[in-house]
Amino acid sequence: MSRVVLRLVLSTVVAGCSGAPALPRAQPIGDPTATAVSTAKPTTTANATPSPSDTPVVTPSPEPIGFLPLGDSYTIGTSVDESERWPNQLVELLGDRVPLRLVANPAVNGYTSADLIRDELDLVDVHRPGLVGVLIGVNDVVRGVPEERYRANVAQILDHLVERVGAGRVFAVATPDYTLTPAGADYGDPETNRAAIERFNAILQMEAEERHIAFVDITPVANRAGTDSSLVARDGLHPSGRQYLAWAELIEPVVEEMLSGE
Repeated sequence: MSRVVLRLVLSTVVAGCSGAPALPRAQPIGDPTATAVSTAKPTTTANATPSPSDTPVVTPSPEPIGFLPLGDSYTIGTSVDESERWPNQLVELLGDRVPLRLVANPAVNGYTSADLIRDELDLVDVHRPGLVGVLIGVNDVVRGVPEERYRANVAQILDHLVERVGAGRVFAVATPDYTLTPAGADYGDPETNRAAIERFNAILQMEAEERHIAFVDITPVANRAGTDSSLVARDGLHPSGRQYLAWAELIEPVVEEMLSGE
């Protein structure tokens, strides 16, 4: 009996030593408060296309419109600096709102309407402007050109301009009353010439409006030259740069309306 018990005990011990599975080695426990460090690389997008809201909108500047002023001493600005001439000051006033480029200023001191036709009118085809200004008539008055001859010349000038650039791209400017200036009396009888200037301005205005051409009356400003010496140039006869600026300020809204939205 004792042998049997002993044998059973030994068998149990042997079995426990040889057949029991090994327990896995315990792994060290890390700090539960530590933050895990990711080894993954950040994702980047090469050549990412910006959204439309991030792309700046660039509005191209409008191309300047070529401007050609025609006329006599009042257009070329006798006795004032080039920058003080009314065409130049008009370009400056309009600035970027209605950009103009002065392609030329072929006006000549002493020119009549016939001289303009002969020497200036063909330059419209040469320079191909998008805007033309006309101021002519004072020397027709001084030289005694008949009214009907002046009217015919004005009609020829305006018809040519309408054909080449269109009525909506042409404007005419009144002639100032030079008899109000200190030297005005040196060029004929003031009363006679003043009346003639008024009639010639009326002709220019009528011929312009019949063709739907804008007419700018600068005489309210020019007439102040009789009492305001700052409006007269150093020669005592022609407008000063200050007066030309006032002209340009009258012409500016007319041109802006003509060219707005184009």
